[in-house]
Amino acid sequence: MSPEGNSLQETLAPDNVCFGCGPANVKGLRIRSFFEGGEYICDWQASKHHEAFSGVLNGGIIGALMDCHSNWAAAHFLMKKNGEDQVSATVTADYSVKMKRPTPTDKGAIHLSARVVESSEERATVEAVLEAGGKICATCIGTFVVVKPGHPAYQRW
Repeated sequence: MSPEGNSLQETLAPDNVCFGCGPANVKGLRIRSFFEGGEYICDWQASKHHEAFSGVLNGGIIGALMDCHSNWAAAHFLMKKNGEDQVSATVTADYSVKMKRPTPTDKGAIHLSARVVESSEERATVEAVLEAGGKICATCIGTFVVVKPGHPAYQRW
């Protein structure tokens, strides 16, 4: 279960409108990521409109959850690693999701965990896991990069 208090998104990018992780997007998924115990965690509750069919989460929603949560793990990790006070905008260079089993929507919160497994000053590789009903339903590995001036995402947060 995610900790109480403000998430990384609410603290570092309260005006972010991203569909997956933007606190300011009232129609988005509004995931809330936290750094705890050396890993990035998020608990998220699906609604019926997130389903592919009755009781099972849509694969595109799974991808968005894992992409955004992993991106925040990378952004926060790089901010801390580089000794910065503000998070730099990062974007997904690549990510791959493996579906292990159907993700139930009726077994309580969906739990995401992520950790950075490799990094440089402006790039991080993140491994993530999505669990529901106490079982691993999907895994992800992705590469996330800090954007420079001129990129559409520069200073988006």
